[in-house]
Amino acid sequence: MRRHFFLAGAVLVLILMIVVGGAKILFGKKADPAGGPPGASASKAGGPGGGGGQGGRRMGGPGGGGPTQVSVVVVAPRTFTDTIDVLGVAKGRQSVTLTAATTQLVDKVRFTPGQSVAKGAVLVELKASEQDAGLVQSQAKALQAEREYQRWKTLADKGFASKSAVDLYEANWLSAKADVAAAQARQGDRVIRAPFAGVVGLSDIAPGALINPGAAIVTLDAIDTIRVDFQIPDRDLAAVHEGQMITASVDAYPGVKIAGRIAKLDTRIDEKTRALTARAEFPNPGHKLKPGMMLRVGIAEGVRQAPSAPESALSVLSDNAFVYVINDQGGKLVAEQRPVVTGVRQDGFVEIKDGVTLGEKLVADGLNKLQPGQPVRIGGGAGKHGAGKPGMGAGGPRPGA
Repeated sequence: MRRHFFLAGAVLVLILMIVVGGAKILFGKKADPAGGPPGASASKAGGPGGGGGQGGRRMGGPGGGGPTQVSVVVVAPRTFTDTIDVLGVAKGRQSVTLTAATTQLVDKVRFTPGQSVAKGAVLVELKASEQDAGLVQSQAKALQAEREYQRWKTLADKGFASKSAVDLYEANWLSAKADVAAAQARQGDRVIRAPFAGVVGLSDIAPGALINPGAAIVTLDAIDTIRVDFQIPDRDLAAVHEGQMITASVDAYPGVKIAGRIAKLDTRIDEKTRALTARAEFPNPGHKLKPGMMLRVGIAEGVRQAPSAPESALSVLSDNAFVYVINDQGGKLVAEQRPVVTGVRQDGFVEIKDGVTLGEKLVADGLNKLQPGQPVRIGGGAGKHGAGKPGMGAGGPRPGA
């Protein structure tokens, strides 16, 4: 018995040792996934050779506070255009809202919305049964009156009828002919025709609808050419004349310039606004311009050369404008913040009247990353709006506008 007791105790102790050893191995792997010796993880995280230590040296070591990389542009001359900027509303060269001259039911609709129609084309037919019958009746009376007149005229030529009788029958015939013309006019009022070639608009008119005099049936616009009326202040009249070429733009087509000309100038200046009405015409191929569109019209007054910079190179604070000029201070490039006086803005460029000189280098963009006097280094080439190529600006406001 005693022998069996010691044997059982030895087996139990062996089992406990195996369990404890396995637990140590298991928890040791979880604590150190890399399988290294104790303390290896801590060494990697924060020790002299660990990644965290290297990161700390990158943030605080040389290069963390080094010069900021910037792209530059050179202040260069550019052609700017002084313009008078006005607003106008587009109209068709001819526009009309068609109505009926009488109260009647619609018999036929011979157009579809948006259709181009020729001058004189029939658009709407109203019921005209009574008018058709009246025309036939008046034509019959006119035929009978003509026959009687011809008969009495023959008798008078042979001496068998008096001249007064012939005159009476001639008058009856002429009266009957007038009745025929009146009947034809009444019949024509039942047909709505296009007074000129153009494009018809949207309409809800359908056969069976009752039309009253003055009620709108459909619009008709001749839009191959668009007219725009606008006001010109009397102080600018010396810069405007009939036949002058102008440009316009609309919000629907950003960046597109539309060429036209001043067709007519009014003969009077409005006493209240002190402005003269001018009428311009713009070709409209493809009918992209629609009546009712708002157009921004630019009338050129003259051109000039001036120093310029891209809009991205300017920083505006309240009413003041600044640029960052790159200067060499003891072999180190720094960004000097300098106030400038600006003029017109055209095609992404700004006229600089004062503050910089031709040939100076400016920071092209990313000005919100800079501080006055901050060290910089040039990289990435010139900015995306190079100022080195002078060109023609168009459509900008006059200086100071």
